[in-house]
Amino acid sequence: MFKAILLSQAEDKKTRAELVDLDESRLPERDVTVAVEYSTLNYKDALAITGRGAVVRSWPLVPGIDLAGTVTASRSADWKPGDKVVVTGWGLGENHWGGLAQQARLDASWLLKIPPPFSTRTAMSIGTAGFTAALCVMALQRHGCKPGDGEILVTGAAGGVGSVAVALLASLGHVVVASTGRRPAPKPDDA
Repeated sequence: MFKAILLSQAEDKKTRAELVDLDESRLPERDVTVAVEYSTLNYKDALAITGRGAVVRSWPLVPGIDLAGTVTASRSADWKPGDKVVVTGWGLGENHWGGLAQQARLDASWLLKIPPPFSTRTAMSIGTAGFTAALCVMALQRHGCKPGDGEILVTGAAGGVGSVAVALLASLGHVVVASTGRRPAPKPDDA
């Protein structure tokens, strides 16, 4: 038995989210079983859990668009028990059971090995937002963008991806212009 957040859809099409105990037999039929150690709560997860967005495409579903953990069983030659892995994307939390559970069963091709010196915790502290931001920075580099070439505008800079992108670009020596649609918090004397 393991604990999971399980989403189901009632007859009135409302989403029901419950913390439940599930038997391992309920896990999807896939190649690799992972003991989930960490996941993050992303905006898409919040929409799925509250039923406020059309995120879930397969019912019932365990939400969670990412996870990090340790392989406990594998039918794939690429993975063995004890391997530390991270998974982001691949429709987790939308079409496939995701990371908001103590166990997950996943396709072998979805997993990425966590390299030293990273741990499952540090992999998830970077999370999907950090991974996405890093991919964006790498795309700029592939297109020849170098520090000193001019300012780089980061939109959505107050969000997860944007804030990590600002930090990465600044650490590489770029001049970053951060833009957000969020209103600034009122100052104490403005209240």
